[in-house]
Amino acid sequence: MELIYKYSVILIFALAAIVFILLFFISAPYGKFLRSGWGPVIKTKWAWMIMEFPSPALMILFFLLSGRMHMIQTIFLVLWVSHYLHRTFIYPFSQSGREKSYPVILVLMAILFNCLNGFVNGYGIFKLHYYTFSWLMTWKFLIGFILFITGFIINKIADEKLRRLRKENQGEYVIPNGWLFRYISSPHYFGEIIEWTGWAVMTWSLPGLAFAVFTFANLFPRAISSHKWYKEKFPDYPAKRKAVIPFIV
Repeated sequence: MELIYKYSVILIFALAAIVFILLFFISAPYGKFLRSGWGPVIKTKWAWMIMEFPSPALMILFFLLSGRMHMIQTIFLVLWVSHYLHRTFIYPFSQSGREKSYPVILVLMAILFNCLNGFVNGYGIFKLHYYTFSWLMTWKFLIGFILFITGFIINKIADEKLRRLRKENQGEYVIPNGWLFRYISSPHYFGEIIEWTGWAVMTWSLPGLAFAVFTFANLFPRAISSHKWYKEKFPDYPAKRKAVIPFIV
């Protein structure tokens, strides 16, 4: 099992490098970039539920099998599950205009990644790493926890603001304004990058780092593409607004 774990972690880092490069040339065909030519499709809300489910399921499974259901492990599980239960069962069905289609091939790819990621984080953090109560007092946990909560809040607020925009404009794209949207085009991606960076610091683990690196590799190019899309679609798009990191990129 440990050998599979090691190769799985390496695979995530490798996938991050590949995805980071490819997404600068090919925009993943969902959301505003949805287009034909990617095979069969399903409704987006069902796609999100199906492809995100392996992550919380595997983490819960490894937590229960670990025999280390102490406070720190429970905190890790609660934080992970809080993100993924929302992403799996609440987010897809709360979004206005979610009758859009989503390519099945992307769903299958996401399922494979989430199984891989759920495995390495579940097995690595709950089985291989041993955290005691004293870990709660370390700078790694405290800084990581603050980053995770900050990113989680930013991500959820941004999602809610975008949801309201879609509802108010009946699925038509408009320029988001106010809050962090004054500074960047994709605060939801910015929040998620911060969130999983916090996870990597908080757990101080190789699988945590692998997931943080993959999150950045997946969302940073997407944010750049979204920023370019907004600027091309809206001639009056704010010139000083950055893509994903305030005042920088």
